[in-house]
This record gives sequence, structure tokens and C-alpha cells, in this order.
Amino acid sequence: MDYIINITTAILKGSVNTLQLYFVVVLFSVPLGAAIALGKLSKSKWIQRAVGIYTWVFRGTPLLLQLFFVYYGVPILLRNIGAATGMPLSVSIKPFAAAVITFSINYAAYMAEIFRAGIESIDKGQYEAAKVLGMNYWQTMTRIIIPQTIRRVLPPTCNEAITLVKDTALVAAIAMPDLLRAAKEAVTRDFTITPFIIAAAVYLVFTSVVVVVFGKLEKKYSIYE
Repeated sequence: MDYIINITTAILKGSVNTLQLYFVVVLFSVPLGAAIALGKLSKSKWIQRAVGIYTWVFRGTPLLLQLFFVYYGVPILLRNIGAATGMPLSVSIKPFAAAVITFSINYAAYMAEIFRAGIESIDKGQYEAAKVLGMNYWQTMTRIIIPQTIRRVLPPTCNEAITLVKDTALVAAIAMPDLLRAAKEAVTRDFTITPFIIAAAVYLVFTSVVVVVFGKLEKKYSIYE
């Protein structure tokens, strides 16, 4: 029993970094995804193409590969540029920073598609009705369109939020201390699978909390359907 308590404590300490990464990524990826979605709906063909390439690249390549590129590749690329320009650059990216950058950019690409689809799913009659009522564009979006869009994008957004909880485990590949790495170190040291079972339980708790939160949000915004 003491062993389980000690291992659980160590794993929970590792989960602090996991939670920090999770919330920072959410903080950056959601508004970035919304901005990209608006770019996709822009009347400018150049903006549409630019954000289209962005979402194509980051949705079409593995997240782990992107993480490796930011953590290992970017410093090498900068050093090569420095050598070519005669200005030596010695750059290194810390694991947490690399994870935040990679995850935020990657998840923003997915969120952009979710937001775009949500906005486009609103019937055009809603815009016309708001215009008849004398609402301007800002009033139409904030009072009519956005509340309905939020309700429609909550289910797919919940799926992405759950996936993000699990994807944070990838940071173990760049030696960042997290929940999974703490469990792996205990397994290697003690030669028992108990730490993995505890880690799985912690991940399940995290994902369950996400499901409950989104369930409450869906109930709150159900009035807009």
C-alpha cells in the first residue's frame, strides 16, 4: 500500500506539467483556431490559400514529427542560417516551450476547421432576420450567430479536448517530465506495471472531467437550438 501511495504521489507530481501544458495549449490554440477560421471565410483568395496550406500541413503530418521538428529541427535550421550569413547562432528550445508551440499550432489547425464548419452551418436566414431587426454585423454575430455556433461546435471540440489530454503523453519523447514519463521511470526502476495502471487511471480522471465540463456547456447552450 505504501508503494502505491508513493508511486501515485510521484505520478501526480508529473501530472502538474501535463496540466500546465494542457491549459496553456488551450489558451493559445482556441483563439488562434478562431482567427484561422475567419481567414478561411475571408473574401481574400490569398488569405484562404495561406490558411488552407497551414491546415493541410498541420493536419496531414504526425504531431510527433512536428514536435521533433520544433525541438530538434528548428535549432539546427537556425544554426545553419547563422553559419550561412556569418552570424553564428546557438539556439536551443526547452521541452515545455517546444511542446506549447507544437501543440498550439497543431490543435489550432483542427479547431479552425471545427469553427469554420460551425459558422457555415448557420442558416443564412438568421443573418437576414437580424438585418430586418436592425442589427449591425457585430450585434448579429455576438447575439445570433456565435451563440448558435458555440452550441454546434461543442461536441467536436470536446473530442479534441479529450485527444489533447492523451496527446500530452508525446512530450515524453523529448524528455519533458510529465505524467507518463514519471510512470515509465517507475516501471523501469521497479519492474512492475502498477505505475502504468495508476497513470491510466489518472488520464481517465482527466478525460472524465473534460467530458463533464463540456456536458454542462452543452446543456447551457442548448437554449440556442
